Amino acid sequence: MKLANFHDGTSARIGVVEGDEIVDVKSGDERLPNDILSLLLQGEAGLEAVRRAAKHANRIALSQVKLGPPIPAPRKFMGLGLSYRTHVEEMRKKGMVSDHQMWFNKQVTCVNGPYDPIHLPKASQQLDYEGELAFVIGKRARHVSKEQAKSVIAGYMICNDVSVRDWQRRAPGGILGKSFDTHGPTGPWLTTADEVPHPENLSIKTWVDGELRQNGNTDELVYSFGEMIEELSTVFTLEPGDIFTTGSPSGVGFAFNPPRFLTVGQVVRIEVEGLGHIENKVIDDPSV
Repeated sequence: MKLANFHDGTSARIGVVEGDEIVDVKSGDERLPNDILSLLLQGEAGLEAVRRAAKHANRIALSQVKLGPPIPAPRKFMGLGLSYRTHVEEMRKKGMVSDHQMWFNKQVTCVNGPYDPIHLPKASQQLDYEGELAFVIGKRARHVSKEQAKSVIAGYMICNDVSVRDWQRRAPGGILGKSFDTHGPTGPWLTTADEVPHPENLSIKTWVDGELRQNGNTDELVYSFGEMIEELSTVFTLEPGDIFTTGSPSGVGFAFNPPRFLTVGQVVRIEVEGLGHIENKVIDDPSV
């Protein structure tokens, strides 16, 4: 299933995306929760209830609704740096390398919708894009072996790990440069794991104003999904709705010579094979 949080102008609720329509599953079962995170907390029983409700629920044209981020308020939102072989090589030239998994936090207030604008900060002009595949945790778990790791994944979605490069260097782990408001667009929906049997072989592409900047495949990942989850769950408990974004292939703006940072008015589009696309326009930071 492709699970989406949507708003039709009256209320926000869960839908199942099928083609160019969204199935309003709550119209088929009023007992269902209003958001995907609450649904994940119900486990497989909740997902099965959605499947049943979708068979006779109302349908709405996707063009008539607004899609929100699939998980608007995760407990954890983390990213993996330098995880694609091609990206490692381009960043090695910038003196940024690591011999182990390099995870960083993105503050959850950066979460943004799949088609919402991203802000060019007042504090920097070094705004960059990173097209990535993210996975979402579906069950509480600790000390998960890499062989069992996929059993804790609820599904997959697209993420733009928007980065402010000069601020990324201001704090260990890059946390400040990764956490500006609006700098975590995700979506357009959560595709459940049963529909993504081979996440380690998906094409991923990023365009800026129609120019292809990133053209990679998850088969370039240095670490497997099992290795990622084993590493993370060694340290802390994984919880439903946690978002982990798995890194970016080569072609980020920072790696060009000279760098090609984003400017106001530009549009970033990211596609991952089988998962749809997200698209975000850069606007001035409206805060005062």
